[in-house]
Amino acid sequence: MDQIVQDTLSDRVRVSGRITAMTLTGDGRLRWTDGHQRSLTLEKQVLGFVVEGSKIRIRAVVDGRDEICCGGRAGSVVRKDFVFEPLSEDSKRLWCEKLRDFIDSFGRPKRLYIFVNPFGGKKIASKIFLDDVKPLLEDANIQFTVQETTQQLHAKEIVKVLDLSKYDGIVCVSGDGILVEVVNGLLEREDWNDAIKVPLGVVPAGTGNGMIKSLLDLVGEPCKASNAILAVIRGHKRLLDVATILQGKTRFHSVLMLAWGLVADIDIESEKYRWMGSARIDFYALQRILYLRQYNGRVSFVPAPGFENHGEPSTYSEQNICNPIPSQQQPIKILQHGYQGPDVDLKNLEWRIINGPFVAVWLHNVPWGSENTMAAPDAKVSSFAFLLGYTTLRNTVLSLPFFFFSFLHWFNFCKCCKPAS
Repeated sequence: MDQIVQDTLSDRVRVSGRITAMTLTGDGRLRWTDGHQRSLTLEKQVLGFVVEGSKIRIRAVVDGRDEICCGGRAGSVVRKDFVFEPLSEDSKRLWCEKLRDFIDSFGRPKRLYIFVNPFGGKKIASKIFLDDVKPLLEDANIQFTVQETTQQLHAKEIVKVLDLSKYDGIVCVSGDGILVEVVNGLLEREDWNDAIKVPLGVVPAGTGNGMIKSLLDLVGEPCKASNAILAVIRGHKRLLDVATILQGKTRFHSVLMLAWGLVADIDIESEKYRWMGSARIDFYALQRILYLRQYNGRVSFVPAPGFENHGEPSTYSEQNICNPIPSQQQPIKILQHGYQGPDVDLKNLEWRIINGPFVAVWLHNVPWGSENTMAAPDAKVSSFAFLLGYTTLRNTVLSLPFFFFSFLHWFNFCKCCKPAS
């Protein structure tokens, strides 16, 4: 039998000049009547409230489908205020106390550090911040510091020395690139083990936006700036795997994907069409698919359970995993600061190998590579594995506006750090 929800507060208030009953239930739902039955869920819909004399103004968001007459659109959220007037000072004080207690219990952030990349995608990140992000943060009474990035790796260098104790989270109003910079900056700090616990948020304002598309799609939300910042305001969190990559003397970390061959070339070579936004990927992909290149190489991997039959058996060797530079007589020395990657005995793992030539090799941590490309539908957030896709010239399948990989395989990655609980 369903448990009866008890009223936390029930009182008579004035709404639009009429006296009516208003109730705040124990599950955080506010109900009243103003000619129509009204209801707001504090956790999902209420951003905050302000006191205006004898009145209380509730800042909220409602489903655009319910507010078509007010400019709402299906799949969008619309800001809307609701005003009521308690009938006494004691009643007003009690309403403010109960509303504040509920909102504080949700664990929402109070201070955020926000990166805005004005050069990403169609170069509209600053406008997105001013139009979609800032108003909602102000309604939620969240303090924030804004930093526009001016060059590549700017965000990474800032995060490496940022006083994280002043903030409850870091938000990137950008594509996926700034998020990757922030992750790498956190993991290069001496206090990386604590730094990586700082919650990170993304607002789609770049070319790809694959990470936030994957996270919002997971909960059935559209990939819009308002939905993304609302997830931040509500304090919603998900654990995310991080891969550590060693290329020569360079160590870096990835949270979205790794690409070699066609996909990497499309990403890099389409930079001249950046003014097109995310459409540049599909546009240049079509050009490149019509004139495919082949890439000689070999992929060595450790399969996840259930995928042991993919590829050919192999044993671990330094030559298979990372070809040393022939002229180099001394082992590579990497500065031991920050996170160095998982401590794994590579020799005792069950390695498999796939030989090229390849058209493309693509490893995915999340399902969406961009807003329009679900490249790895079976990829799971925080699964301790990346999805490995590859294609050769003889088995390439074309399907405009993008191509699908013929084979998708799992292989294990070790989790790089203990995430925030």
